[in-house]
Amino acid sequence: MKKLFTILLIISANYSLAQVKTWKDDPTHSKLTFTITHHGLSSVFGLFQKFEATITSSKPDFSDAVFEMSADIASINTEVEMRDNNLRSANFFNVAKYPTMTFKSTSIINTTGMKDRFKLTGNLTMHGVTKSVTMEIWFRGTLYDAASKKTAAGFQISGTINRADFGVGPAEPFDTATDVAVKADGEFIEQ
Repeated sequence: MKKLFTILLIISANYSLAQVKTWKDDPTHSKLTFTITHHGLSSVFGLFQKFEATITSSKPDFSDAVFEMSADIASINTEVEMRDNNLRSANFFNVAKYPTMTFKSTSIINTTGMKDRFKLTGNLTMHGVTKSVTMEIWFRGTLYDAASKKTAAGFQISGTINRADFGVGPAEPFDTATDVAVKADGEFIEQ
């Protein structure tokens, strides 16, 4: 009986693993951006030009999805070289010591009753500090591309983080606000 139970457990585990799908971001249709207020007068927009993101999920509505992301901090671009160099320096991100920002989700919850809206919570690591953050997620659907014979899924993730919580920049918002609006738009290709 014990042997039969072990065999059934192995078969069940293999069946469950076979159902999990992996999706990778399509860099040509994905963007990781941020907005922060300068002197309370204007919004400064920027992005990370180099990042990778992966989703694993066993459900077609992605209600059990796990999101993972890694961004190269040195790829930050606000279209002002002097500002970008300052952001890379020890004054803010200190890319020489902390070159990467990562995120891994720990839960995804549908709180609105709408099948395409979720709250995504996970661990964000930046500047050597890991904190739990919660973001809004909009599942924009899937589309099969006959030409490439691949399926793509679209997502928009947005929320606000406090840069001072991660030790990025001055703790007091002298000329740069502490709240940073983050937005990621992406197409993910089924692997």
